Amino acid sequence: MAEFIAILDFGSQYTQLIARRVRENRVYCEILRHDTKASKLREHGVKGIILSGGPAGVYEHDAPRCDPEIFHLGVPVLGICYGMQLGCELLGGRVQPSTAREFGSTTIDLVGEDLIFQGLNDRTTVWMSHGDQVRDLGTSFVNLASTPTCAHAAVRHTSSKFWGLQFHPEVTHTPEGRIILNNFLYLICGLKGDWSLTKFIDEQIESVRQTVGSRRVVCALSGGIDSSVVALLLHKAIGNQLSCFFVDNGLLRGGEREQVVSTFAKHFQLDFHLVDAEERFLERLRGVTDPEEKRKRIGHEFIEVFRHAVENEQRHGKLEFLAQGTLYPDVIESFSPTGGPSATIKSHHNVGGLPENLGFRLIEPLRYLFKDEVRAIGRELGLPEQILYRQPFPGPGLAIRVVGEVTRERLCILRAADRIVQQEIEKSEAYLTIWQSFAVLLPVQSVGVMGDRRTYDCTIALRMVESSDGMTANWVYLPRDVLSTISNRISNEVAGVNRVVLDISSKPPSTIEWE
Repeated sequence: MAEFIAILDFGSQYTQLIARRVRENRVYCEILRHDTKASKLREHGVKGIILSGGPAGVYEHDAPRCDPEIFHLGVPVLGICYGMQLGCELLGGRVQPSTAREFGSTTIDLVGEDLIFQGLNDRTTVWMSHGDQVRDLGTSFVNLASTPTCAHAAVRHTSSKFWGLQFHPEVTHTPEGRIILNNFLYLICGLKGDWSLTKFIDEQIESVRQTVGSRRVVCALSGGIDSSVVALLLHKAIGNQLSCFFVDNGLLRGGEREQVVSTFAKHFQLDFHLVDAEERFLERLRGVTDPEEKRKRIGHEFIEVFRHAVENEQRHGKLEFLAQGTLYPDVIESFSPTGGPSATIKSHHNVGGLPENLGFRLIEPLRYLFKDEVRAIGRELGLPEQILYRQPFPGPGLAIRVVGEVTRERLCILRAADRIVQQEIEKSEAYLTIWQSFAVLLPVQSVGVMGDRRTYDCTIALRMVESSDGMTANWVYLPRDVLSTISNRISNEVAGVNRVVLDISSKPPSTIEWE
């Protein structure tokens, strides 16, 4: 069993980043509710605990609190920002609002020596984000650092194995934060760093085999990174007990169907079922222009198509499990400091929004991994780079990039324009830094001139954004020559288009997709 660090979440925007930093140190960790009982942590064999930051004040009557018994488990506890203030208050200190709040880059001066700061100079830059401060340490704390306006920027309890940092070591704005977290994990918690993704793969394969036994599993394979890694991981574990269904809804990008079939049916030789449902989806979308109605119809149709395909396959043996590509951020979103953990991930995170009444037991082998970790596993399993680095693609596909009614003709125009965008972006140096880049077909026609003849054709909008998680996004400034090439190729090669425009709006106030 891998060494385990528990991160108790008090609502900080940086909690997931703490987990990322811990795993980068080859230590397995999980983000848990702030009020997780000490007895549960003991059962999991926890080797250390990190209390995250949070927006509340510890003196508020409804402020989130941890189980005080965690300080008596005999394992080190690190409190960050709110976590420091909470630990200090529970162990005899006093926290108050400060008139001199600190937000942003700050220089701290280290006082004395401590393992948490081993390898650092006496003065270092950190990232602060707080309005409250620990005013009184009581008699059982040692002060470790200060700033001109914060007397207690880092502390250690003399008997309880508690360390507190008023700043955020997990963010890149604290240049030596990685050293501080490494010191906590290795020098204070005494960990060996025995966790790796290779070990994770082996553990998941064994877990799937024990759970499934001789029974069968179904996977809705979209060709995206998450479902692709799930399919390969399960195939390695149970072979042809896994049946994968790829639904071609007629809303895919150019060459996507061929790539998925070539990769999974021919190269990896999975039990692969191609469901050609283009006509059904186009019929369901006939005359529909409202974006939300498009999404609903596509979702409902996918469920019916998938259900029918699975029922036909059931004749060869009952399919009892459904494999899904749920990731850790999806799981984390299902609980908060003021709410309870939810066993059901929000429907838009499920494969195609599949309902519970399909009667499957869920298998989610990636539910404790982040996206970059999934990519690393995919690389180890031999997934080709075209899928490893595929940009996020919406479930409704090109239907929400055809603004207005979706027809076969309009899809062909968009698909041809989008293919050009992908080809040119992949050639550019910005490819790996772009979150999404695509074409949108607008319900706008305009006058143009081609070969001395008047045209009245369609308009394509170019959308390129950078983002870390899709929650916010900034438009990407591409070199003029790249944009010029894309525009010229679309105008010259895509029949029915005579104008290309650039979307330079960010999210918010816009969304990444147009519909």
